[in-house]
Amino acid sequence: MIRLILIVLEALILYFLKTVDAFIWGPGLLTLLMGTGVFLTLRLRFLPWKNLSKSLHFALSPKARSTIKDGGISPFSALMTALASTIGTGNIVGVSTALVLGGPGALIWMEISALLGLATKYAECMLAAKYRRKNKLGEIIGGSMYPLQERFPFHFIGKILAILFAAFAVLASFGIGNMTQANSASEALYVTFGVSPAISGIVLMVLTFIILIGGIRSISKISSVLIPAMSILYLIGGTIVILGNFQNLPSGVVEIFRLAFSPKAAAAGVDGTILASMQRAAEWGIARGVFSNEAGMGSATFTAAAASSENPVEIGYLSMTGVFFDTTVICTITGLAIVASGVLGITDPNGNPVEGAALTIVAFETILGPFGGKLIAIGITLFAFSTIIGWAYNGEKALEYLLPKLSYRKIYRIIYTIAVLVGATIPLEAVWTFSDIMNGLMAGPNLLCLLALSGEIARDTFAEEAKEQKEKIVSVKSSSVFS
Repeated sequence: MIRLILIVLEALILYFLKTVDAFIWGPGLLTLLMGTGVFLTLRLRFLPWKNLSKSLHFALSPKARSTIKDGGISPFSALMTALASTIGTGNIVGVSTALVLGGPGALIWMEISALLGLATKYAECMLAAKYRRKNKLGEIIGGSMYPLQERFPFHFIGKILAILFAAFAVLASFGIGNMTQANSASEALYVTFGVSPAISGIVLMVLTFIILIGGIRSISKISSVLIPAMSILYLIGGTIVILGNFQNLPSGVVEIFRLAFSPKAAAAGVDGTILASMQRAAEWGIARGVFSNEAGMGSATFTAAAASSENPVEIGYLSMTGVFFDTTVICTITGLAIVASGVLGITDPNGNPVEGAALTIVAFETILGPFGGKLIAIGITLFAFSTIIGWAYNGEKALEYLLPKLSYRKIYRIIYTIAVLVGATIPLEAVWTFSDIMNGLMAGPNLLCLLALSGEIARDTFAEEAKEQKEKIVSVKSSSVFS
């Protein structure tokens, strides 16, 4: 009887969480996310788009790896640590899920979410860099909590929103940043290589603990090596799959655009039902795109604040390149590999649609054979581990805002590493849903902050733009005189 009661209770909790999750990630939040992106893009006169090329050049330049000072980390390390938080299983699992449930057109809406997310990511990280501060150890700390607390029009409300944002971030760090990632990694290693989830969990836990002891410096060093290496490996594999199926690519791209903007029910879903193409494509594409690059969530603000550059606008532009690398590059490669390989819509022996990591594996195996499945398993594991260590920093800084006493950081790190083992060894459907909720709730206070301070964001941005233009004119005149 007790077991039956527990089963029923678990089912009710899961049902409740899924209902709340569907409400939070419904049209309201997605409209707010995209609407904020549109508003900021227009308010900033498309400068995030215009300066993307220059920002990418800076991100990859020696200057971005400048000497660390004032308790911070180099701008490049800050970007890689932020990418460690965002480049995760969503780049593999999330993309395939969007394509299955929203149709091939969902890929276009993921790209649209990234395009509009440039301004959102720029704005949130610029503010984080502007209002950062130092703790008792001389370390730079920051996040969306500080501009909310200091500059939100209604101070009391701003303080409440800052506390809520920090609390949601701490909870999200254990969910979407930790246990769900560990679960994905252990499952991939078990299915592909037969490694016991317990062994995977123990190894991940030990590695996480070793890295967290060193704080942001250790996390950033690992991220600066791990993120570029694993991204290049994955991109090479994905590109080979796309080129190997090149004969299907032109028609696949046409189908992607056709279904992305078709106002009528024009595509049969994998379950046999007819999808309202544009609506479903937009819903799933935007939701998975935002879930992947986290533009508007505020998660990147923690690491952006730690960048050693003294120019908040520069940090904002650098940070927004993370959206480009995450969605425009990696997610696009995943999506095109799936579409070009022709595996979208296949079912398993039981008649169920193949989705998630399994679909991406099948796509890669069309050209790479068994090695394709192993590559995806390795990719999921590395992506998941990078997310675990990246989100550890986010959660720790959010907790530090709520509980400034530094001794709480040690407790957090211990609990966080234990959670890795728990996540790797138990089913986590409820945790996945709860994590999704916390991620969505982070966006509310953060987006309100961006909208309320949009005037300040625009003024600082235009002032820096005018300064750069003036310096260019002076430089040209100086060159003319000396020539």
